[in-house]
Amino acid sequence: MPNRLAKASSPYLLQHKDNPVDWYEWSDEALARAKAQDKPIFLSIGYSACHWCHVMEHESFENERIAAILNENFVSIKVDREERPDLDQIYMQAVQMLTGSGGWPMSMFLLPNGEPFFGGTYWPAETKFGRPGFAQVLTTVADAWKNKREQLKEQSAKITEHLQELCRGPEAKEVALSKTLLNHASQWLAENFDPKHGGFGSAPKFPHAIDLSLLLELNVDEPSDVRKKVVTLTLDKMAAGGIYDHLGGGFARYSVDARWLVPHFEKMLYDNSLLASIYADAFRMWGTATYAQVVRETLDYVLTQMTDATGAFFSSEDADSEGEEGKFYVWTLKEVEEVLGDRAAEFCEIYNVTSAGNFEGHTILNLPTSIAEYAKGRGINEGDLQKRLSESRSKLFERRAKRVRPGLDDKVIVSWNALMISAMVKGYRALGDERYLQAAVKNAEFMRTGMRRDDGRLYHSWRHGKANFAAYLDDYSYLIDALTELLQVHADAELLKWVVELAKDMQKHFEDPAGGYFYTAADHEQLIARNKDMADSSVPSGNAMAASGLLTLGRLTDQTEWLDASQRTLQACSGVVASTPQAAGQSLRALHRGLLPSRQWALIGGDDPAAFDVLRPALLQILQPQTVTVVCRDEAVRAAMEPLCPLVEGRKAVDGQVTLYACTDFVCQAPIVGLEAIRQFISTENNR
Repeated sequence: MPNRLAKASSPYLLQHKDNPVDWYEWSDEALARAKAQDKPIFLSIGYSACHWCHVMEHESFENERIAAILNENFVSIKVDREERPDLDQIYMQAVQMLTGSGGWPMSMFLLPNGEPFFGGTYWPAETKFGRPGFAQVLTTVADAWKNKREQLKEQSAKITEHLQELCRGPEAKEVALSKTLLNHASQWLAENFDPKHGGFGSAPKFPHAIDLSLLLELNVDEPSDVRKKVVTLTLDKMAAGGIYDHLGGGFARYSVDARWLVPHFEKMLYDNSLLASIYADAFRMWGTATYAQVVRETLDYVLTQMTDATGAFFSSEDADSEGEEGKFYVWTLKEVEEVLGDRAAEFCEIYNVTSAGNFEGHTILNLPTSIAEYAKGRGINEGDLQKRLSESRSKLFERRAKRVRPGLDDKVIVSWNALMISAMVKGYRALGDERYLQAAVKNAEFMRTGMRRDDGRLYHSWRHGKANFAAYLDDYSYLIDALTELLQVHADAELLKWVVELAKDMQKHFEDPAGGYFYTAADHEQLIARNKDMADSSVPSGNAMAASGLLTLGRLTDQTEWLDASQRTLQACSGVVASTPQAAGQSLRALHRGLLPSRQWALIGGDDPAAFDVLRPALLQILQPQTVTVVCRDEAVRAAMEPLCPLVEGRKAVDGQVTLYACTDFVCQAPIVGLEAIRQFISTENNR
């Protein structure tokens, strides 16, 4: 008989609906039951695509004996970390404090009031891997609750006090927000770069897309061979490795080894957003064809596999299918030969397919040598080789599509959708493909119509037509940042008005008078701590994105209110920026843009739409982090934007010709009029 989780909205919670555990969602009812029955709380936090979460479910939560121990001695609460990141942030800090590390599934034991006293991550059902068995952990904790309760309460009080201090975030430092901080970060990243395989550190290896974006943007302003190598070698190695899906596009979460070969196979929307963005910018900067291919394949993967009919983007695809990690993605030599016939030998040599395999007797496709180097080394035409390989990949993709696909977490999260809006905009800028712009516009419209409460404030998540949970700081800050990116390629007065409303709501409900923004709104459920999200993790920190989005909004609207708010937020993040630059990439990106002179370009269409259509993609492809653009196809669009965007105030097409207004700190040079004159301007900017 299904338990209470059968009524949940989260696919992760629904995976546990048939467990014999008497699960609750996090709720007043669950907390009240723990108090009424004088039981400790067992809190389990995970997410749908998490491999070890599935393992612990099958080993422990489906185990009748373990379920009986839980049901007798604890009130058990299951949480989807993606629906309740507020809880996840607080209790993950507690796990890290207690054990020195963290991860999912997260397993915490709490007093009935929610204060933690013990915890860890994955425990096997029985003792193995050097870990105590979960049944043993449960009986030990239950015994301590009965016989050593005062000690548990004393321990919990100390943990909670320290936890509340940690949740306030690093203290702001009396440090100048200057170029010195950027140089320090650049040096740290260069020193921790893996010169053989790219990336930072050793195994397991994560993409660090935010840090790569910082280095690339610094390189626009001040070219450096060292920074270029860090970025390009990392992008090249990831695109060649098994972390990238060579058949279907998109990236897995991370690599378990140092050379990007064996991924942890789940695909997360946020990773693919951040990686598509950096590859798009790298293509705009260096024109590397492989980067364009990665952008196109990754965004096309999102459009075909991760997009709802409403235009909303889904959260993730699982690591497992048919109960095995990576089964959907790996190949045997026999399978490839069966599909490709006489082309198999060439494909297998290039993509490293062998009889022994490279992953549990199977092969993860990867490119030990680039296709260009392979062609050159054998004296064959690269174009012809690329064509054959493309045809072979298509055949293998068709065969793979007949397999059981990994589970899809089809809930929609505002913050992650905002990251993908930005990625679609970046993809459009890089490749000029209108599909990506249309996807960004459609998603933004879904956010505006489907993710707002009656009072105009945001929801956090949505699934199957129903929105849930009050939005968090990252929902607001990411969306503000994404919409300011979208507005630069798609002028829309109503969208600009909405961004201003979002910024006002963020200030009203999340801002801390002492500096920065809390992760939860002032009227949010009261938890044991109120966290301030200052440091980047796998995604940018909420405060860093607030600084970034408010800076762009200020430069689009010429409103010092937003520029000042951005500066205050960066100052609040200064503790992280100064002490741990590897966790402050997004703050440093905002700082870098803020230190450079603000440039504004307004392209106004005239009587010849064809000239505007030629110039717009060429202008938008230029990579200048400090430059904001507004492109108005006709007078009606320009006039609608004018009240909130001084950059286009009075800026009309001269003599009916397409006209570009180029300004620095809103001081504009003479208008540049006509197709050829603007082409010359674009050429000059590309060669700066």
